[in-house]
Amino acid sequence: MTIINCDMGEGFGLYRIGDDEGLMPLIDVANVACGFHASDFNHMRRTVQLAKANGVKVGAHPSLPDLQGFGRREMKIGREELVNCMIYQIGALKGFLQAEGIELNHIKPHGSLYGMAARMEDVAHAVADVADIFRVPLYGMAGTLHESIYTARRHVFVSEFYADLDYNDQGGLIITREHAATDPQAAAAACLRAIREGVVRSVGGVDVPVRADAICVHSDTPNAVQVAQAVRSAVKSAV
Repeated sequence: MTIINCDMGEGFGLYRIGDDEGLMPLIDVANVACGFHASDFNHMRRTVQLAKANGVKVGAHPSLPDLQGFGRREMKIGREELVNCMIYQIGALKGFLQAEGIELNHIKPHGSLYGMAARMEDVAHAVADVADIFRVPLYGMAGTLHESIYTARRHVFVSEFYADLDYNDQGGLIITREHAATDPQAAAAACLRAIREGVVRSVGGVDVPVRADAICVHSDTPNAVQVAQAVRSAVKSAV
C-alpha cells in the first residue's frame, strides 16, 4: 500500500508553519526538519513526540544551510562539506529520536537539496555517503539520479509522488519558495492516477511517468490538512 508522508516540524522559535497536530493523524511517515531550513531544538523535540503519540514513523529532512530562504535556494557546496552539513542535522534529530525511543526511518533531503540531488551526481553521491553512515532508506523521485545513484550504492530507494506540486513536461517538480493552496479533490485524483497508471499530467498537458511508493503532502501548503484527508481517502480506495 502506498504510504503518505509529510514534510513537517518547520516552525522556528515563536513562529509556527503548518498544522502538524491536524496532519499527524492522517500520515504514515513524518519528514522532520533538522534546523537548517526550519525548526530548532524545541520544535524538533515536540514534532518527534507528536509523531510518537500518533504512531507515525520519523525520517530526517536535512537541508542546505538556508534558514532565511527556507532551503529553497540553490547554492554551490562541495561534496565533503555537504556530507558534514547533513551529518550535523541528522545527528541532532537522532538525539531526539533516541530520547523518545524511536528509530530513524529514512532520509529525505529538503527543497533545493532534493532537486540538486535529482540532477547533480556529486550531490546525489553526498546523500548516499550520509546514508552509508545512518543505514536507512532514501526517499526521492524515480527516473532521476535519486534512483540511479542511490540504488547503485545499494541503498533502499522509496519513490515519491507529490500531491501538492506541479510537474513540468520533463517530469521534474516545479518548486516555489511559497506553496499556494491546492484543490484537494484534484490532488486526490492525481494521486489515484499516479498509483494506478504511473503517470501525472504536467503543466504543459503531457502525461509523464511517475512512481508512487509514497505520496508527499507539504505542511506549509495552506490547506494541507484538507489535501491530506483527500489523499488518504484516495489511497484507501486504490487498494
